[in-house]
Amino acid sequence: MKVYVIGDSISIHYGPHLQALLGPGWHYARKEGQEEALLNLDHPQGANGGDSSMVLAFLEGRARSGGIDADLLLVNCGLHDIKTDPASGRRQVPEDRYEAHLERIVQTAAALRPRLVWIRTTPCDEAVHNHPGMAFHRFSADVEAYNRVADRVMGDAGVPCIDLHTFTVNVGGDLYCDHVHFHDHVRQKQAAFIAGWLTAFAQAMPVAAPQRPQARRQASKATRLASSVGGYRPRMD
Repeated sequence: MKVYVIGDSISIHYGPHLQALLGPGWHYARKEGQEEALLNLDHPQGANGGDSSMVLAFLEGRARSGGIDADLLLVNCGLHDIKTDPASGRRQVPEDRYEAHLERIVQTAAALRPRLVWIRTTPCDEAVHNHPGMAFHRFSADVEAYNRVADRVMGDAGVPCIDLHTFTVNVGGDLYCDHVHFHDHVRQKQAAFIAGWLTAFAQAMPVAAPQRPQARRQASKATRLASSVGGYRPRMD
């Protein structure tokens, strides 16, 4: 089973853990340019998918150049869309444009080989984030609002969703290493949750490649770890 990821810096952080937990029988890949992306996680480049307009442009480009060789296409965008100018209050991508971009992302992905899976946007620590001198702000209310938009668009299109937002909130304790990114122990749990979801989803797909014993053990490990935090329940609708 081949998985291809397009997402922001949150996915860059949990990505190595996800790759390790998926184990044999799975092939993990993501938008290229990891070293470039890590230079500045607040300014998307390289492997950082950026806002919805950047994700859409990337997918449209891949559609024109031969597509994506994968079975599942994991996509997220939202944290860069809700960046807010402290002076004007304008968001980088207004809510109506975000919705339009997501609708086009769904349409574009439908023409590609892999099945689209949406990952709900994770929370931010606005109390730490929105300090004086910060070039842009983010607000929890916007995370919630843009997630509702994505829920509606993906629900109408029948796109399955991984609710990483609710899972992350339920991890509890000290989540953040800065304004929006998470400590490594949180990243590991996020990866386990996604790996468990993917394993359950793959097993429910009409045609699934048989798993070797080691792959089954890896999937079981991911599911057990995810189940230990926040009540792991794969959501596939």
